[in-house]
Amino acid sequence: MNPLLDQLRKTVGAGHVLVDGDLSAWEQDWRKRSRGKALAVVRPGSTADVAQVVKACAAAGASIVPQGGNTGLVVGSTPDESGRQVVLSLQRMSGVRGIDDANLTMTVEAGCVLQNVQEAAERAGFLFPLSLAAEGSCTIGGNLATNAGGTQVVRYGNARELCLGLEVVTAKGEIWNGLTGLRKDNTGYDLRNLFIGSEGTLGIITAATMKLYPLPAATLTAWAAVPSMDDAVHLLGLAHKHLGAGLTGFEVMGQFALSLVAKHFAQIRVPLFEQAPYCVLLENSDHESEPHARAQFERLLETALEEGCVTDAVVAGNIAQARQLWHIRESLPLAQVEEGLNIKHDISIPVSAIPAFCDETDALLAQAIPGVRLVNFGHLGDGNLHYNVQAAKGVDAAAFLRDHEERVNTLVYDSVAKFGGSISAEHGVGSLKVHELEKHKSPVALDLMREIKKALDPRNLMNPGRILRA
Repeated sequence: MNPLLDQLRKTVGAGHVLVDGDLSAWEQDWRKRSRGKALAVVRPGSTADVAQVVKACAAAGASIVPQGGNTGLVVGSTPDESGRQVVLSLQRMSGVRGIDDANLTMTVEAGCVLQNVQEAAERAGFLFPLSLAAEGSCTIGGNLATNAGGTQVVRYGNARELCLGLEVVTAKGEIWNGLTGLRKDNTGYDLRNLFIGSEGTLGIITAATMKLYPLPAATLTAWAAVPSMDDAVHLLGLAHKHLGAGLTGFEVMGQFALSLVAKHFAQIRVPLFEQAPYCVLLENSDHESEPHARAQFERLLETALEEGCVTDAVVAGNIAQARQLWHIRESLPLAQVEEGLNIKHDISIPVSAIPAFCDETDALLAQAIPGVRLVNFGHLGDGNLHYNVQAAKGVDAAAFLRDHEERVNTLVYDSVAKFGGSISAEHGVGSLKVHELEKHKSPVALDLMREIKKALDPRNLMNPGRILRA
């Protein structure tokens, strides 16, 4: 008998302490790059349960791996192979605690699936704008723990900008209730922002108060072919000028990335991609009317065609067509899976430097590994590219990763540093990028981060080995 398991069963119920059977849903990461072995998967049903689980694990010296939807891309929420870590799954804590219409906020539990948050907001007559490909399975706690971004950051910001308050269980098993919903609170250190983006290494987010926005009167979507990344950036400038705050999405997609969608999902029609090196997906949300939004789009695209930064464009005529265009963008990660493993990079670069970064880094990779293919797409509106590197045609993908991943990462991340960027824009650090962070983060910043970790989790029991080495 294991005393810790006995205590955990008493706390959350024997049916919510999983030790046998197929636990791959909790022990294997989404990309299937890593598979660990947990002592147990524990599924608390309340914040009080979480606090008791943390206290029990601390007393036993067992480390905890907090987990939401397990959709992360940097191996940040799965256990190691020791069989001694407890996976703390927050999926049972999925309630909407309340919506404050006048304050434009909603308070939700950490295990609430992002799509359910969006739908609850819409039922109440509001918009919750965080949107990403995994929204049907990722959870709001995981979104906050990694400071997720998605497709509407250009207008609404990352998860951090959408959060006003948190409820957190600390490494001591204490509950901090910071669910104030205040937009102004200058009473000391900003603890909320300390826990957001910490990937469960400082404490466990159990609930959050999030911002809501009025529903737009109309949302229109356009798809444009552009001759170069320089032209995509120029189009972005025109979009800011013509649409202002109405610009809610600006996605860029390389020709090869789009060709993978056309290749692996024959039922999806991909417009214009054979005509130009890049296509851009734009979204305009307007609070006046659809005719006003359409007129804005038409003026923007007319100007872009006249100035030559767009060679052809289509505007979705209805909601169904808009969804089809967004479905192409959302299918890119799945098309990559079908094509085979590749070397992923979630990077951010100042928008003005992105064309030069792509020109230089594309050339360096082509010289270093002849025939290499680039799956380049992402959120150009906020400077975030998913700059992924695929093996040359006919080369085994697993062998390519084994032989070239370290070399490719060094080349790409050194180039990111040269252009003043970041090696992680929205996916986090997890365990995959710990060594890269040590190379590219300033020593002063790393020392400060280690001091914070030591102060809040001196025994290193909260998601150890993530962000920082033990």
